Amino acid sequence: MTERTITLLDQATFTVLGEPVQAGEKAPAAAGRTGGFSTDTFDVIDDTQGKIRVLVFVPSLNTGICSSQARKFNEVFEGNDQVVAVTISADLPFVQEQWCGAEGLDDAVMVSDHYDMAISDAYGTHIKELRLSQRGVVVVDAEGVVRYTEYCPEIAMHPDYDAAVAAVNALL
Repeated sequence: MTERTITLLDQATFTVLGEPVQAGEKAPAAAGRTGGFSTDTFDVIDDTQGKIRVLVFVPSLNTGICSSQARKFNEVFEGNDQVVAVTISADLPFVQEQWCGAEGLDDAVMVSDHYDMAISDAYGTHIKELRLSQRGVVVVDAEGVVRYTEYCPEIAMHPDYDAAVAAVNALL
């Protein structure tokens, strides 16, 4: 498995496991959990077939930037039946559900990677030392091909929202 590094406030350095996906590649199918004590899984590709997917990777919804990132993509594409924003974090499903309720985003698709980090490993976002996901955005078209990626090299930075939204709009 390949490794690279990211920073936190340009002070701490962390190792990210896995190879980032690239535009033009087939998006890897990978699943996490979606609710409480359930062992049901949700595959970010197979369970969203026929839609444009915006895979929103955040370290933890309990931080300001992560909360803003997840909220932004959910609000931008709310009501668009052709697009699904899927937020992936290592937060427990309980935390994700609580966040959705507090934000009034009851229809948001949240997937917990807490149990085995399978999605983060497949997409190259697994922060080894913290067991969290690197902040990033991956846009996958309705046929399952990656069309846009951004992997933030600094944990405390926002992604380029405009570029990601433009990538989605180019597919509509």
